[in-house]
Amino acid sequence: MAIDLSRKTALITGASRGIGEATARKLAEYGANVVLAARSLEDTQRIADEIGDQAIAVPCDVSRYEDVAAAVGAAKERFGGLDILVNNAGTIEPIARLEESNPEHWGQVVDINLKGVYHGLRAAYPAMMSGGGGVIINLSSGAAISALEGWSHYCATKAAVLSLTRCAHKEWSAEGIRVVGLSPGTVATDMQVAIKGSGINPVSAMDWDRHKSPELVAEAIAWLATDAGRPYDGDDFSLNTEENLRAAGLN
Repeated sequence: MAIDLSRKTALITGASRGIGEATARKLAEYGANVVLAARSLEDTQRIADEIGDQAIAVPCDVSRYEDVAAAVGAAKERFGGLDILVNNAGTIEPIARLEESNPEHWGQVVDINLKGVYHGLRAAYPAMMSGGGGVIINLSSGAAISALEGWSHYCATKAAVLSLTRCAHKEWSAEGIRVVGLSPGTVATDMQVAIKGSGINPVSAMDWDRHKSPELVAEAIAWLATDAGRPYDGDDFSLNTEENLRAAGLN
């Protein structure tokens, strides 16, 4: 299907690289105004400049609610509203077995991966309601339903994000706000570099060419943002099945 996101405004967290950068570029390609949010403006400003007038960059630490609310405010001020939120920001470092983990660092992953998604949901709701609805796409992972050595923080937070997706869908679907998760599988980003360097669990042993490209994931996000993605609302849409790849027109 032809994807048309013109007259839509999207906020993408973790937009300075990887899936976030690819998503900002892809949504803009399909006509959306895009707000690139990341802790540093160095890369997001460059990307926004390359995209053009339909893009802005804002500083945003998703672990701080006030930052996320300010990013939503910037979308409303510049483009008049918010139609799409991509909760992409996330981390897996430091990778460590439970008995070797640092409690402070473990908690910081919770702040980003879990609380960051909650902050996005909470901040987006009033803006989307005032605009008549919208769609929120939460980046999930197969780790949400798996147990992997060294990834207790990542598995636990992604499982919680899946639950948040389901709760938000239950509460908001009747109000015109769609909430859907995307489980992309392994993707060729800096996160995979860290995973490979850890040498822990079978994912670290995967060949690089087995990982999906960020651009393919961005295409899936754009597709989920359209009405074609509605059948998957309230759950995770996995890119690890041929059936789903075909549904999204990715194979």
